[in-house]
Amino acid sequence: MFIAVDFDPVATGNVASLARPDGRVTGVTAQQSELPAKRLELLKELLLPSAIKGGGVHKRTNLGTARVAAGYGQTTGLPLHVVDFKHPPFDYDAGFADALRAKVDALCVLGSGLWVPARREIVERALKARLPSVFNQSQWAEAGGLMSYGFYFPWMWRRGADMVASILRGAKVGDIPMEQPTTYTW
Repeated sequence: MFIAVDFDPVATGNVASLARPDGRVTGVTAQQSELPAKRLELLKELLLPSAIKGGGVHKRTNLGTARVAAGYGQTTGLPLHVVDFKHPPFDYDAGFADALRAKVDALCVLGSGLWVPARREIVERALKARLPSVFNQSQWAEAGGLMSYGFYFPWMWRRGADMVASILRGAKVGDIPMEQPTTYTW
């Protein structure tokens, strides 16, 4: 049982499908292949009606999500420059320098629990670079980011605990469908 908050379990091959994960794993997924496109859409509606250049910030382990976001950028006429923070320890200086060199006008920061400790630093760097940014959780907006759109973490933990309880009562793991949030926070 897992809670996928910064990767897509179907895209990574961890489960066969959300409806029938098969095998020995199930859990809750945060739709990380779909939400970045929605964040870009919101950012474009708010700030970028003329389809100027955006930047998507990611780390190597969520490259698939970055590709989906870049594909959305192509279909909507919002060119997306992908900024790679690489592996921990993340090189924020190089990432923001790359975004500025590419002349991006805004950032869509893909979700990662590994960035939470640097939340204020990333927001401050975006503000200093005058790059409006959209994030995956409301805590980022509370730290000074422009806006956020994402799932509600407490719901995911509760649903994960409910699934564990079902398994302990005898349910077969592969028969429990993966669940996705139905409510999002701003």
